[in-house]
Order: sequence, then structure tokens, then C-alpha cells
Amino acid sequence: MKKAILSIVTGLIFSLGFAQAQENQEYDKWQIRLRGVGVVPVENAEISTIGGNVSVSSTFIPELDITYFFSKNVAAELILGTTKHNVHTTNSDLSAIGGAANANVDLGDVWLLPPTLTLQYHFRPNKVWKPYVGAGVNYTIFYNPDAGNTVKDISYDNTFGFAMQLGTDINISKNIFLNLDVKNILLKTDVNVDASNLAAGLHIPAKVDINPFLLGFGVGIKF
Repeated sequence: MKKAILSIVTGLIFSLGFAQAQENQEYDKWQIRLRGVGVVPVENAEISTIGGNVSVSSTFIPELDITYFFSKNVAAELILGTTKHNVHTTNSDLSAIGGAANANVDLGDVWLLPPTLTLQYHFRPNKVWKPYVGAGVNYTIFYNPDAGNTVKDISYDNTFGFAMQLGTDINISKNIFLNLDVKNILLKTDVNVDASNLAAGLHIPAKVDINPFLLGFGVGIKF
């Protein structure tokens, strides 16, 4: 009897261990994706002194992201990429310095480095589709600003933002998948334009909402 009980207990322990191992094998802990991403700002600004609004150009970039799964459904994703945007004001009033009352002012271009970390929940309705939702934080670094040929200089404040995400992975083999992804980053920055070349002491501060949508398509590997 003791041998029978010992055999049963040993069998149960082995079965539980095997089941746990199977559970652990049901998902890969790491994913790496390479995406092509369209960056589409939804911009708005409060510009002092000359008024008007702002226009920030859309662009297309490569993006690398790394995902780590804490469990079968919960993961964190780090998104890496950099973008360059052309900037100008719209409908600004330059009449006080002898310009047009409804002018667009070229503000050159600027590079953005916006590393973004999101916490995701992955649904698993079947073996092919794996949709997910995510939310997290972004820190955007503005670098290499070029003020263009109109104003003397321009500066942007680095800033934190909030990110929202919706996407899906589409398995095409055991370790390779396609990805569709949409993110919206709620991004605001303070801008200071040095226009002292146009009028003595003229500085134009502005509060700018960029709020870009990132529309991505790519391929990934999991391991």
C-alpha cells in the first residue's frame, strides 16, 4: 500500500511539474519588432505676440520595439525611433513689424527622440491573431533644431507625455509574425522663438500640442 501511495504521489508531482512546464511553454517571453511608422501630428498652439497656429509636418520612419512578457497576457514594450519635422506658423499677424497680417512663418525643422514605454494586455482568441491594448509614458527629447531662414533661433523644451496603443500580432510561423499598431502620444512642449533679427528684442513664446498618431506595420520575431 505504501508503495502504491508513493507511486501515486510521485506521479502527481511529475504530472504537475509537466503541466507547469507546458504552461510556461505556451508563450515566449521576448519579442522584437521592426516597423515602418507614419507619424501624423494633430497639432495646435497658443502663440503670443503674433498669434496664429502651428503646422508640424508628417513623416515616415523605421521603428524598433522590444517586448517582454511578464505572463501569458501581460507585457511591457519599449519603443525606439526618431523623427524629423518641418515647422511653421499659420495665419500669424506680422503687421507690427511691417509684415502681412495673415502670414505663415517658417520655423525650420527639428528632430524628436521619443522613447516610449507601454504596459500591454494581450488577448489570445486563437493561434493566429493576438490583439492587444496598451498605455504608458513617453519622454520626448528635441534635438538639432534648425530655425530656418526667417527667425534667428528656436528652442523646444523636452517633455513627458502619455501614450495609448492598440494593435495586433498575426502569426505566420512559430517564431515570426506580422504586426499592425496604432499609437497616440499626448505631447506638449513649450517653444521659444528668437526673432530679434526681425525686430529688436522680439521673442515669441508658444505652447504647442503635437499629439502625434503613429501608424505602424511591421514584422517581428519571438523567443
